[in-house]
Amino acid sequence: MEFGARSEVGRIRRNNEDSFAVSREMNLFVVSDGMGGQASGEIASRLAVDTVLAHCSGSGSNSTSPFVGERIAGVSDSSNRLASAIRSANLAIQQAAHESAAKQGMGATIVAVRCEAERMSVANVGDSRAYRLRDNQLEQLTRDHSLVAEQVRHGDMTEEEGSASELQNVLLRGLGIEAEVEVDVTDELLIEGDVILLCTDGLTHEVPDGQIESILRSASDAQQAADQLVDAANQAGGRDNITAIVVRPFSQRPGAFSGAGRLGKWLRSLANQS
Repeated sequence: MEFGARSEVGRIRRNNEDSFAVSREMNLFVVSDGMGGQASGEIASRLAVDTVLAHCSGSGSNSTSPFVGERIAGVSDSSNRLASAIRSANLAIQQAAHESAAKQGMGATIVAVRCEAERMSVANVGDSRAYRLRDNQLEQLTRDHSLVAEQVRHGDMTEEEGSASELQNVLLRGLGIEAEVEVDVTDELLIEGDVILLCTDGLTHEVPDGQIESILRSASDAQQAADQLVDAANQAGGRDNITAIVVRPFSQRPGAFSGAGRLGKWLRSLANQS
C-alpha cells in the first residue's frame, strides 16, 4: 500500500487547525479539520485523530471491546468499529471543551478510511471528504454535512451557486457539537488501480473536482499527488488550511484478482457477517 500526505497552513491563516494521522499497521487514514479559533480548533482536530487511532487499535487487540453507540445495520464490523471510534472522538472533544472555558465551542470535522484486503470502510462527519479515482473517473464517496450541500441536494441552490456561497462553512453536523453524533459510514470495494483521496475543505473550496482528477491521474506516485494538490490550493488563494492524504491500496501485480473476482469475494464476506 502506497500513500502520501501533506498539510499546510495556507496563505491567510496563522495556525494550522487541520490534523491527520496514518497507521500503516491498521491501514487506517484519518483527516480532521478543527473549528473554534485560536488554538482550540487545532486541539479538537488533534484529539479527533488521536482518539480514532487509539480506539481502533484497542478494539483490534480486543474483539470483545464494546461499541460506542448503536451498531449500524447493513455495514461490516470494520465499518461499525470505525463509526464507534468517531463517536468516541466526539465524546472526547465534548469532555475537553467542558473542562476548559477556553475550549468551549471547539469542534471538528472528520473523514476516515480503513482498508482491509479488498474492502474499504469510509466514515465521515462534516465536510472533509473522501474521493476515489477509478478508471480515470473521480467520485466523491462522502456526503458533505453542510447547509449549502443540503440546499444543493434539495434543489434550492445550484452547484455553481453553492460554490460561490458565503455560507459554505456552515455545518449541520460536526464532532463536539452535541453529545451524540450521526456518522455516515459505507463499505466500498477496492480494485486494482484505485486511488483514494482524503482532504479538508481547504482543498475542495480552492481546487475544482476536474483539476483534482487531473492531478490524481497524472501524478507519478501518491506523495507527488498530495504535494501537487496542496500546491494547487495555495496557488488558487490558500484561504484555509489544506490537508490531503492520497492512498494507492494496490500496486499492479501479475495474477491479481480481477475486479469481478474481488466483488464476489467481498459480497461473500459481507454475507458471512450477517
